[in-house]
Amino acid sequence: MSQADFFPSRTISLYMVRLFLVRTLAILAGLVMILQTLDLLSETGDILAVAGNGQSEIWRYIGLRTPQIIAQFLPFSVLLGTIITLSTLNQNSEVIAMKSAGLSAHQVLAPLLIASLGVAIVSFTFNERVVARATATLDQWQDVEYGPLPIDRGDRSNVWVRDNGDLIHVRQIADAIGGGTPRLSGVEIYDREEGKLEAILSGPRALRASHGWILLDAKRFDAATGETRNIGPVRFGDGVTLEQFTLANVNAEGLTFAELNGAINDLEAAGRPGEALKGSLWHKLSGPLSSVLMPLLGAVAAFGIARSGKLFIRAVIGMALGFAYFVADNFALAMGNLGAYPPFLAAWAPFLLFLLIGEAVLFRTEE
Repeated sequence: MSQADFFPSRTISLYMVRLFLVRTLAILAGLVMILQTLDLLSETGDILAVAGNGQSEIWRYIGLRTPQIIAQFLPFSVLLGTIITLSTLNQNSEVIAMKSAGLSAHQVLAPLLIASLGVAIVSFTFNERVVARATATLDQWQDVEYGPLPIDRGDRSNVWVRDNGDLIHVRQIADAIGGGTPRLSGVEIYDREEGKLEAILSGPRALRASHGWILLDAKRFDAATGETRNIGPVRFGDGVTLEQFTLANVNAEGLTFAELNGAINDLEAAGRPGEALKGSLWHKLSGPLSSVLMPLLGAVAAFGIARSGKLFIRAVIGMALGFAYFVADNFALAMGNLGAYPPFLAAWAPFLLFLLIGEAVLFRTEE
């Protein structure tokens, strides 16, 4: 082996990757079994409380909930798998042997970094193919309290749409998909000029017209005089499409990357804010990629003399760094959803910060 070779020998690399993957998968399986059991204990009563629900519904819940648990705790399993693997190698003096052969700390970690990159790719694919669909279905099922899932006919409630400077509020949209004439119920139109409220038009219902909408039995409230008068049918929303009204609240976790990106574009086209969802969009990439960070954060357990009695302390430091990353990641994502952080910063700042911290700790302790 030489410093010019980034990886150890093929035999050593495969040996380390096998140890790493076996331990990671074993930890993940154990966590999923324990957490799924605890979660099922809290939800079984609600599931069986619905008439007609039985064992098949419990298995259905397990099938929908398990992918969420796997996606959530896979990076944590990678962290623990890294620490256990490197601690074992250190305790058996195998790290010392690799260092004696001229390998640097980064070269020792190289097989685990490549393996964790493969885990990240599998995680992203699993999230896109399985987790998003399971989350969307489970959320719908929980919305009806584990009862029969209703057929989505496109009905929506409490929708806001911007029409140039005006705001349109609709309490209920019906027959959006069923083939009938779309009906808007409880319509309020806030007529604004340069951001200043001029009048409020309201009516019990509105129907689709050729290039807009007709508000029936409309009333007009004049903001300047405070007077309200009946004005009959009023045409409004020229160019406002049905799709702009039928945009429901977007569940970022229940959509794939492409679907969420399309939903954000639709919201912005409808004049509705989509910035809060952009952080979740970027996090669909940074979340799975966090598995690549775990070998770097847990690398502190690999180096140092095992018989010095500090191996346990090094393992605890590695776990503390990993936990700190998860806390920072969740905090940044929450701040991004509130609009306090820019979306890109909310998704990627913790990753980049702990990448630098991991490198700094590695250089400080070994290089």
